[in-house]
Amino acid sequence: MKAQKERLAELLLVAGCCAFLFFVRLGAFGLLGADEPRYAQVAREMLARHDWVTPFLNGQPWLEKPPLYYWGAMLSYKVFGVSDWAARVPSALLASLMVLGVYAWAGRWRPAMRVDAALMAASAALVLAMARAASTDLPLAACFTLGMLAWWSFYKTGDRTWLLAFYGCIAAATLAKGPVAPVLAVLIIAAFAAVVREPESLLHTLWPPGIAVFLLVGMPWYVMVQMRTPQFLRVFFLEQNLARFGTNRYHHPQPFWYYLPVILAATAPWVVLVIAAAVSAVREWKRHAWHATDEDALRLFLLCWTLIPLVLFSISRSKLPAYILPAVLPLLILAADWAHSQAEQERRLPFWLAALHGALVAAMCASVLLLPHWLLKRPAPLPAMLTASLAGTLVLAGVVLALLARGWRMLCFATLAPLLLCVGFLLRPAAPAVDDSQSARPVDEFVRALGADPNQMVALYGTRRDLEYGLMFYRDRRVCVYRPLEPGQPEDVRIPAEEHLVIVREGQGTELAQLLAGRSVQFTGSYRLQHLEIYRVEAQPK
Repeated sequence: MKAQKERLAELLLVAGCCAFLFFVRLGAFGLLGADEPRYAQVAREMLARHDWVTPFLNGQPWLEKPPLYYWGAMLSYKVFGVSDWAARVPSALLASLMVLGVYAWAGRWRPAMRVDAALMAASAALVLAMARAASTDLPLAACFTLGMLAWWSFYKTGDRTWLLAFYGCIAAATLAKGPVAPVLAVLIIAAFAAVVREPESLLHTLWPPGIAVFLLVGMPWYVMVQMRTPQFLRVFFLEQNLARFGTNRYHHPQPFWYYLPVILAATAPWVVLVIAAAVSAVREWKRHAWHATDEDALRLFLLCWTLIPLVLFSISRSKLPAYILPAVLPLLILAADWAHSQAEQERRLPFWLAALHGALVAAMCASVLLLPHWLLKRPAPLPAMLTASLAGTLVLAGVVLALLARGWRMLCFATLAPLLLCVGFLLRPAAPAVDDSQSARPVDEFVRALGADPNQMVALYGTRRDLEYGLMFYRDRRVCVYRPLEPGQPEDVRIPAEEHLVIVREGQGTELAQLLAGRSVQFTGSYRLQHLEIYRVEAQPK
């Protein structure tokens, strides 16, 4: 009875943290970047067309990504209505499922660390950011993580129910972002089998009923969309997967070592612990020279799970921070396992680790307090600097003293207490600054406040790319991005002949007047927080 009450209290704690971190004020600021509003708009158009197969954007097939996120957003829209926060609900739900899955899995294989592993997984910087984003990256990471945890359970027990769960989760991950999921799964399992010299574990994984589950769950959509849109295989596999991996076609070049600092930032505030755990795992690997004990085998598996995506995405010519998300979860589980092994062996928590960890948490808290000033590109006033410095000092002292006094078992609580306060600050006092400086939502509100017809065409000239997709979502109509028509350009880049509003970068008014020679161009207002100006362009004379 006591154990049941303890487990219920733990579940409530984990679920409560997920609810706060992933769901509270999901719409505190508008959709950010180009991907969020674009994916949200695709789901809206699919819902409007009652089409659950072919993604559409601006009335045309949009074949860049599979449909798992779109399906989730469509269901969310049906329940809550179309909004930016409803577009983020699928990621928040899947992130919660992933964290609870980590808790349940750790409860079976590492009971002592189950709460810390789940809370660390929920609070890591990249997980937290993507769980609150309308994106395909979190659905991929959640399904893939649950699949790999299921495979480990199969490896340890031989129970093929876990193997069926593995294949089902990898199929769902394939519906989230494509063939990267099965490719990573095969490479990770093969690497682990080689490290522990158990090739039969890979062979046992290739089980016909499991493969059938993968095909039945993951493949019907690919077949149906190809039947409806014959260009799908070329666009999705050749252009969006192979070309994205092997070329710089999508203009995201980065050096080979790019993901090393990214994965460290992604695991904040647990970076110090992650590095210590990874170094310890590598040392154990070398020490046991291919003959891992039961305890070491899990750490080797987590290490392989981290390194394979890290290497594969480092080889890719196209790199974005969120790509590395599938490698973040095993690192966090590894760190939690290592910390609890230190506690069980009654090893003293080193002062250097407590100090470094405390300094990192303190720096994060101070940075969050100054974030609104940085986003608005204004010098932080002296009172704000003093407040951030004082807060950082108090956090540093509190974390270090708590760790030195109570040791390893205090690590999670001492870190999460200031972190939750920081998230609360980000979602309430700092949210307007994020919205005003980064989202298209306030730009659309500003344009509407000018008295413009809500249905009037809006065009862009010389602005950042994400503004196009953001205004497309918030206005629910196409936004024209125009420039002079040149030979070979498609018709949709023509300057509209009808009257419209055009948004340009601050200071481009003269250039715009020259571009639109012969037409009346009238300045109507400026949105200075994003350095934008709005002009009204009269209809082209007939």
